[in-house]
Amino acid sequence: MTDADLRISGGKVFLPGAGLSDVDVLVKDGVIAGLVRPGFAADSAEVLDAAGHWVLPGAIDAHVHLGKDITVPKDPDDAGLETQAAALGGVTALLAYLMSPRPYTDVFEPARAVMAADSVIDHGFHFCLVTPEQIGQIPIYTKEFGVSSFKFFMNFRGDEGKYLGLPGNDDGFLYDLLRAVADNGAMANPHAENIEIVWRLRREAVDGRAGPLRQWFDTRPPFVEAEAEQRVAYLARIVGASIYAVHVTCDEALTVLLRERERYPDIFIETCPHYLTHDVDSPVGLLGKVNPPLRERSDREALWAALAAGQVDVLGSDHVPRHVSKKAPDIWKATAGFPGLQTLLPVALDGAARRDIPLATIVRVVSERPAQLFGLYPRKGAIAVGSDADFAVVDPRAGHVVTREQQASGGSYSIWEGHELGCTVRHTVSRGTVVVRDGRLTGAGAGRYLARPVSGAAALDAAGVIR
Repeated sequence: MTDADLRISGGKVFLPGAGLSDVDVLVKDGVIAGLVRPGFAADSAEVLDAAGHWVLPGAIDAHVHLGKDITVPKDPDDAGLETQAAALGGVTALLAYLMSPRPYTDVFEPARAVMAADSVIDHGFHFCLVTPEQIGQIPIYTKEFGVSSFKFFMNFRGDEGKYLGLPGNDDGFLYDLLRAVADNGAMANPHAENIEIVWRLRREAVDGRAGPLRQWFDTRPPFVEAEAEQRVAYLARIVGASIYAVHVTCDEALTVLLRERERYPDIFIETCPHYLTHDVDSPVGLLGKVNPPLRERSDREALWAALAAGQVDVLGSDHVPRHVSKKAPDIWKATAGFPGLQTLLPVALDGAARRDIPLATIVRVVSERPAQLFGLYPRKGAIAVGSDADFAVVDPRAGHVVTREQQASGGSYSIWEGHELGCTVRHTVSRGTVVVRDGRLTGAGAGRYLARPVSGAAALDAAGVIR
């Protein structure tokens, strides 16, 4: 190999099955063309010095919301600012949820055009399905659009989803959706909460002496999540569907899912960084409102233990870019969710280092496993010859304090503000283009759309991954 576009030299490169290794990476035409010893002679148009750094596969954030109303990306900032934030945090690909009651045959192309114009990293979509017509179009979505993962809000009954323009549904609709994804090599991504019990709890007296996060928690306690996870896991087993349990928050829900997975393997588990670092007693106040809520400290530890044991498949940010001004005036009216793209990888690496969790475990949940489950592997998710040249180059010894001013997202804040993290993303490379150099955006990067005709068990089978 003598004609590379880019050489990443001097770093410890994370290789599948080998971990951190003393090799240089050669990149040609956006893909990894060679993994060579440091002294190997090869001409390269550009050399990126990674001495003293880890070269990791770029993170894949599989749980992202885009748009100021978090329904669909609509303007340049929706794509540009949020993908810039992603790149600053070492994220080189994202999957965003589109939410609409309209057929996605009408929604897909405009959303794709917005991303094509301004995204600096690669991107794909999940669709939130809310109408029978949308379920009927799943074969089109998978085969023609390359979208094979579909969210269902189990908590959107009655008018609960009205603020997003989404109609209410029921378990019969969920059953139809699960059958359809099973028939089309796709996967369902259920948001699991029993909203009918939440409605009852909302009508009960709330302890006004408790802080806002505790008040929110009291109306949506862990058992309403665990019960819904039990229900959808059981139905998935009945019809043979793959399910991806998004943002699992607590020990109770985790216990249910792991028990069901012993009987039926096609149940996959996601949690989010904020459930690993924050709880109802965290001092972030209204900024920390999210659905499902932040939980108890004991739930945080249970999630860390499950992650360390390899029981959690994916760590996704559940990024919400609504502006910080929407976090007011009280816990009942403040918007739910917060930005997380830029901090996904640094927070995960920092937490793992503090708990002596192997680096391989973090690479698995932020890169390898999301690529495998969502039909991107081995193109994404691993540093291997022939894979896309996506890298997060991390200085593991250079800590930094998270500040609001650093955040590129249009949300303009972070619930990790003031947290000292023990590592820093120095460079980010997307398909061979250096998008972030020395912690600063270069102005380069042109993200491509990621078509994924299969997800879940079908994707694992297609990639030859044993589950």
